[in-house]
Amino acid sequence: MKNMEHEVVGSQSITQITIIDGDQFQLKLLSHQLSIQGYKNVFTFDVGQTAIDHMRGQESASTVVILDLNIPDMDGLEFLQQLLETGFDGALFLVSGVDKTILHSADAIASSHDLWVLGHLNKPIQHAQLEKYLSLLDLQESKPLIDKEISTYEAARFRSAIDSGELINFYQPKVSLISGELVGVEALVRWEHPDDGLVLPDNFIDLAEENEMIDGIAQQVLSRALIDSKVWKAAGIDITVAVNISMYNLDTREFISFLKNELLASGVNAQDLILEVTESKLMKDYSLVLDLLTRLRLRRVNISIDDFGTGHSSMAQLRDLPFNELKIDRSFVHSAHDNPSLRDIFDGSIRLAKSLGIKTVAEGVENEADWRFLEGFDCDLAQGFFIGQPMQVAQLSEWKVQWAERYAKLKV
Repeated sequence: MKNMEHEVVGSQSITQITIIDGDQFQLKLLSHQLSIQGYKNVFTFDVGQTAIDHMRGQESASTVVILDLNIPDMDGLEFLQQLLETGFDGALFLVSGVDKTILHSADAIASSHDLWVLGHLNKPIQHAQLEKYLSLLDLQESKPLIDKEISTYEAARFRSAIDSGELINFYQPKVSLISGELVGVEALVRWEHPDDGLVLPDNFIDLAEENEMIDGIAQQVLSRALIDSKVWKAAGIDITVAVNISMYNLDTREFISFLKNELLASGVNAQDLILEVTESKLMKDYSLVLDLLTRLRLRRVNISIDDFGTGHSSMAQLRDLPFNELKIDRSFVHSAHDNPSLRDIFDGSIRLAKSLGIKTVAEGVENEADWRFLEGFDCDLAQGFFIGQPMQVAQLSEWKVQWAERYAKLKV
């Protein structure tokens, strides 16, 4: 999963709500609706700068900001920039009476600045719509903690981390959309840094590729994933395990030999392993990729195209490559329920996969609305922090019990 990963902190309760809207009537209406729902700390502003000044002076930060993109003293995008500067890390709702495409563009801009957009509200705001979104935050949403910027690491220090075993595996569940059952996990590497804590791969993957250390990462992640897979099977958890593979790994015969030996040593069946390769990297040397992936499939290893929709594959190339799973990128899943263009792209991706006879996985399922959206399509599997956050191997059994309870409620 190449896109920005989310870690998850505990379930948030709403402590303070800030509303910015140039319409006084709308402010009173929203404030009244929230009061009925039991929210006490609600602050309303009809001027953007006043709201920013208020938020900067608050000891207790707002959990939720409801922003109308059309405020009198500044446009919504300028407000978002100033909001970011306050250190705001809560949930953001974007409101507008204009074309929905503007809402979606503003959403993309906010997300690019690491602001968490939980939903869109169209004017006139309906009480039921607002209540539904806030209940998601109160009851089952978790705040995605965007990995904060960490100073650049030296290549020698990271090489030492690989050699000393500081890299560890986390696993994110994949579940069936039909039954809700756990069918697989994706292995996600983390660096357990003695000073900086848990470091996400965005901070070291480029460094590893530039300094020819990517094989070391892949080998450690793969070895550990196969060991953990064997532990799960012994405990009666029969699932697949997916590992992200760089084209730097596949560009050597040594990797395929290493993979063969690890499968033999672990006793894990090749068909229980999935190698995920990002679509945008598949086309750099098409003939080489075709040869390598075909050899892996002959060994019954599953091949998945990750982040589908973000690359530049032709239909002929997709037809010829021997993959048997397609992971639709989160940018076409999250909030697609509220975006006709994303809905059409998602639907087209599912239809393409079905025509090729391959399994589909929707990644980036971040809330119940995303899950409900998927229920309307013939998609096989779902993955995202609404279902389960990346976790260590020992946490999977407990998560499985909790998910079964949540899934039962989803089906009521």
